[in-house]
Amino acid sequence: MIYGAWICLLSPLAAAGLITLGGQRLTRRAAGYLATLSCFVAFGGALATFIGLLGRDGSQRQVVSTAWLWLTAGSYRSGLEVLIDPLSVFMMLVVAGVGALIVAYSIGYMDGDIEERRYFAYMSLFVFSMLLLVQGGNLLLLLAGWGMVGLSSYLLIGFWHDRPSAIAAAKKAFVMNAIGDATMALAFFLLIKKGNSLEFGILGGQYSSTVANLVALGLLGGAVAKSAQLPLQTWLPDAMEGPTPVSALIHAATMVTAGVYLLVRTHAIFEQAPKIADLAAGLGAATLLLAGLIALVQVDIKRVIAYSTMSQIGYMFLGAGLGAFFKALLFMAAGIVIHALAAEQDMRKMGGLRMLMPRTYWAFLIGALALVGIPPFAGFFSKDSILAAAMDHGAYGYVLWVVGLAGTFLTGLYTFRMFFLVFWGEPSAFVREHFHALRRDVVGVSMASTVGVLAVLSVIGGWLQFAPIWHPVETWLQTVAEPVVSPTNWQEAISSALAFVLGLAGITVAWLVYGARRVAVPRFASAQRTLERKFSSTSCTTPSSTRPRSS
Repeated sequence: MIYGAWICLLSPLAAAGLITLGGQRLTRRAAGYLATLSCFVAFGGALATFIGLLGRDGSQRQVVSTAWLWLTAGSYRSGLEVLIDPLSVFMMLVVAGVGALIVAYSIGYMDGDIEERRYFAYMSLFVFSMLLLVQGGNLLLLLAGWGMVGLSSYLLIGFWHDRPSAIAAAKKAFVMNAIGDATMALAFFLLIKKGNSLEFGILGGQYSSTVANLVALGLLGGAVAKSAQLPLQTWLPDAMEGPTPVSALIHAATMVTAGVYLLVRTHAIFEQAPKIADLAAGLGAATLLLAGLIALVQVDIKRVIAYSTMSQIGYMFLGAGLGAFFKALLFMAAGIVIHALAAEQDMRKMGGLRMLMPRTYWAFLIGALALVGIPPFAGFFSKDSILAAAMDHGAYGYVLWVVGLAGTFLTGLYTFRMFFLVFWGEPSAFVREHFHALRRDVVGVSMASTVGVLAVLSVIGGWLQFAPIWHPVETWLQTVAEPVVSPTNWQEAISSALAFVLGLAGITVAWLVYGARRVAVPRFASAQRTLERKFSSTSCTTPSSTRPRSS
C-alpha cells in the first residue's frame, strides 16, 4: 500500500525528467507514450493503495510514510512524507485516472506540434504537482504542491510562447494564483507561531476566534484563487489560450481538486470560523450565478465551458463535490470539434455537426446532460445534495438555495445553447469548407477512445453516490470529514425535484431559441455588454486558434 502511494507520486515526475533529459533523442510519439504510461502507472499505484486501505478497519485508515526528515528549525520539524487516508486516496484516483486519459488524448491532439516533447514534459510535471498537493503529509508539502501546480499551469497556458496573448494569459494566471499562495503562506506562518507545527493535526487545536478567522481567511484566499472564484477569477477566461487538453486537465484536476480539496482537508479550522465558512458559501453562490449569466453571451466554445467551470465550482464551495468526469468530457469533445474545424472556436460559424461527427455529438450530449444534472448522469446525484444541505443552514442557507436553483436553470440554458449552436441545424458554409474530421489521421484512436471512456464514467459515476439507496463515497470519506449539516428526506426530495425541473426548463428554452429556432433571441444590448465585460474587462485575449503547430 505504501509502495503504491510512492509509485503514484513519483512516476509522473520520472517521466517529466526522462522526457526533458532525453530531448531530441526521444521521438515526439515516444514522449507522448512515456507520459501516458507514467500516468497509468500512477493510477495503478493509486488503485493498489485504495485496495490496501480498503482492507483496513475504518479507525486505522490513516498512514503517514516519511522518506526523510528534511527541515529542522528549533523545535519545528518537517519531513518529506505522504499521507494515506480515504480523502487523499480518493483524490489520487481522480487526479491520476482523469490525468491519464487526458494525456492519452493529447497524443492525437498534439500530433505534429514541433514542441510536442516539451508539452508532454509539462503535462507530466503538472500531474506530479497535483499528486504532491493531495498526497503531501503536512501543510508545508501541500503548499509546495500548490505552488508547483501554479508553475505548471503557467507553463502550459503559455505553451505556445510565440503568441503574445498566450504569454499574457500565463502571466495573469500566475499572478492571480500567487495572491492566493501568499494568503495561504501567511496562514501557515500564523499556525507555526501559535502551534509550532504544520502537521494536519494542528488544525484541530483550539484557537481564539481571531486566529481561527485569520487562518481560515488565508486558506480561503488560496482556494478562491486556484478555483477561479470571485474576486480572483479574472485569469480563467484567458487561460483558454493553452491547448484544449490543458484546459481539460486544469478544469478536471486543478480546478476541482485543489481549491475544494484544501477546504475539505482543512475543514477543522473552518468549523472554528463559521463566518469565514459562510463567506466561502456566499462567494460560491455569487460566482455560480454571475458566471452562468456570462456564459450565455460567449461565442467561443472553450470560454463557454470555462465560465461553466467557474459556475459549477461555485456549487462545490456551497457543499459537496461534483464529479470531475463530465467537465473533462465536455472539454475533450469540444477539442475534437475544434480540431476538425481547422482550429475554429467561434460557435457562430458552426452548426450541423451531429451529422458529420455522430460519436462526438453523443459524447458531448452525455457531458451536457451530466453537467445540467439530468438523471441518471453523474451530476444529478451531487447537485441536489448541495442544494438540500443549503436548506438546513437557516435564512442565509435559503438565500443560497434560491441562488443554487437559479444556477440549475442557467446551466441548462447556456450548456444547451452551446450544444444546439454547434451540432444542430444544417452544416454552415464554414463547416462545409473546413471540415476534415473524416480523415482518420485527424481524430485518432487516442482522442476518440479517451472521450468514450469519460462518457461511460459520466453515466455511471453518479451511481457511486446515490444517497436514497447507498452512499459508498460518503461512507468512505466519513472518517476524514463528517458532514456539518444533514438534510432531511423532504429537503432532499424538494431540492431534487426543483433542480430537475429547472434544468429541463433551461434545456427547453435553449431548444426553442437555438434548436428549433421558434423564438427569436432576445436583444438586450446594454445587458449583454455588461455581462461580456463583467469578468473580462481586463482580458488580454480574444478567441484565437488552439490548433497544434505543424513541423
